[in-house]
Amino acid sequence: MPSPSTPAGDLAFVVRTMARTAVDNERAFSDLDAVAGDGDFGYSLARGFEIVLADWDTLATEAPAELLKKVALVISKRVGGTSGPLWGTAFLRASTAVKDRPEPNAADAVAMLRAAAEGIKARGKSDLGDKTLLDALIPMTDALEQRLAGGEPDAGGAELAALAATTARAAADATQSMQARRGRQSYTGERSIGSPDPGAVAVAVMAERVAAEWDARD
Repeated sequence: MPSPSTPAGDLAFVVRTMARTAVDNERAFSDLDAVAGDGDFGYSLARGFEIVLADWDTLATEAPAELLKKVALVISKRVGGTSGPLWGTAFLRASTAVKDRPEPNAADAVAMLRAAAEGIKARGKSDLGDKTLLDALIPMTDALEQRLAGGEPDAGGAELAALAATTARAAADATQSMQARRGRQSYTGERSIGSPDPGAVAVAVMAERVAAEWDARD
């Protein structure tokens, strides 16, 4: 299993933390989805990620691209509704961004997130402003890319994780005033206004947990 002190180990830490967050927040994410959707988002996401955790010792021995690819397959097969194809596509596209990269760096992390967002756009026929997880994922990716492009290519992992968390949270909160234009919540029209998008919130909560646990990952 990769050491958390290596870039490959950091990626494994992020993926495992995402999985634990999905499982731990099953009820909260479903309750949020129930406001204007089917109420099954948290349940669906948890069912896939709990398998990722159960098989973790096997998955984490793989190279970064293989880890992401295998997680993508689990999510695609075991997560129901629209979440399975979207989150599965995100992990699969992220894996292609680090193909043949045994030790991905911060720039690779941005490339993975960007590839994931583009995959979700294509699969869900959605974009920024449609009140989906993209409304947290894209601003988070943009913020990280801008930080690295602003003369700080060696910004530490903890600093970048904190930036990702604060940006994703602000962006997720901003979806509260939006009207959903994609997914089940879009069927409710204006009733979707007034509560944040569950997918965007999930991205924010995952990013916050990664940031909170970064220094303790060893």
